[in-house]
Amino acid sequence: MLLRMFREARAGDFEHILRLYRQLQPHDPVLSDGSDAAVFQQILDSPALRLFVLERDGAIVATAYLNVIPNLTRAASPYAVIENVVVDESRRGTGLGKQIMAGTLQAAWDAGCYKAMLQTGSSQPATHAFYRACGFTADAKTAYLARPS
Repeated sequence: MLLRMFREARAGDFEHILRLYRQLQPHDPVLSDGSDAAVFQQILDSPALRLFVLERDGAIVATAYLNVIPNLTRAASPYAVIENVVVDESRRGTGLGKQIMAGTLQAAWDAGCYKAMLQTGSSQPATHAFYRACGFTADAKTAYLARPS
């Protein structure tokens, strides 16, 4: 029987998570100045930022990043933004994505969040179907994105 474990990332997971992120963003530069390791530690040190992994037989096969954001509306209930959801490309379509999303959403609800949001840059129908199957709707809000010029 295969063992699966959903948990928060630890310091020793850095390279494994980077490997997954390279699948998500293959054109991102490989950093050699240590700034990525510093940001990883900053994430691990912040109680409002939670980086999750899913292990299968000791290997990290998926990750998701939960940001819990304090809020003054909705009875001062926080909201969540989920980013960088990745399942190892060799294991996609096996239910691991739904498992990491279920754990990440449960962590948002446990933190008292009244909603969880995510954005995807994918135009693939399967990606959108996946997020709908995880409980997200595409018609509740309109997202806008600005980037520095």
